[in-house]
Amino acid sequence: MRKFSDGNPLVLLAYFSAAAGIAMFTMHPVLLGLSLLGSAAYWLFSGGDRSFKNQLFPVCLLLGLTLLNPLVYHNGQTVLFVMNHNPITLEAALYGLMSGVMASGVLYWFRSFCRIMSSDKLLYLFGSLSPKTALLLSMALRYVPLYKKQAQAIQQAQKGLGLYKEDNALDSMKGGLRVFSSLTTWALETGIVTADSMAARGYGIGRRTFFSLFRFTRRDGLLLTVTALLAAGTLLPMGSGALEFTYYPIISSLSGSFTAWAGYVCYGLLCLLPTLMDTLEVLQWKYLQSGI
Repeated sequence: MRKFSDGNPLVLLAYFSAAAGIAMFTMHPVLLGLSLLGSAAYWLFSGGDRSFKNQLFPVCLLLGLTLLNPLVYHNGQTVLFVMNHNPITLEAALYGLMSGVMASGVLYWFRSFCRIMSSDKLLYLFGSLSPKTALLLSMALRYVPLYKKQAQAIQQAQKGLGLYKEDNALDSMKGGLRVFSSLTTWALETGIVTADSMAARGYGIGRRTFFSLFRFTRRDGLLLTVTALLAAGTLLPMGSGALEFTYYPIISSLSGSFTAWAGYVCYGLLCLLPTLMDTLEVLQWKYLQSGI
């Protein structure tokens, strides 16, 4: 069973660039809603962390931007109420809500990208163009979970020694500072060991080569073609003005033209493409198992 994440790294990079890039440069509510729906669905149903704690930050980000924008900006004609002599308008609240939807959707896209793109895939993408940049990115992605795991180990060790207390905020802060100090020392030592190991193996002496198992298959070509067609089907209506949407001074109405609907459908399919592919693979796998 081959999932969406098993595709060629070049195709995966093109897909995430198209899906997240369009969401980052539009404020159309339909497109932003589709972006959040597709990115969250892929994260939740295709191997991402489903815990409540992991979903708390995107929700807080959405709510925070929704509440902050009408408190800072007071443009718009539809006044909901007045707070401290400042009008709270419907237009500013809706703009803040869509900003939160955009930020949360892009956050889910980048979460999925970081989960899928391993160090081997980054080396495959950038190894021939810039080996040093590829190595730097792969090491950075590797050290993020490694530091997190080491911080938890240090915290558990200090709890076992009775040094880490959570009785009050001051004790918790002191314990956190001790964990941070130990983690910083460990990170510096690990960096020195890594540098010595790379120097002993001759890194930087000659032209570096690397081995990769990734191949550009017919399936990858089909996925890249579909991604390009769906992205073009979204960008062309955006460029023609069919997907323009304004919030100030009054909220504009959604376009119901054929061009606008074509943009909605293309971007919706683009955002839901990974989830649909994984779902079809699971259904096909279960069908083959039922025939055994």
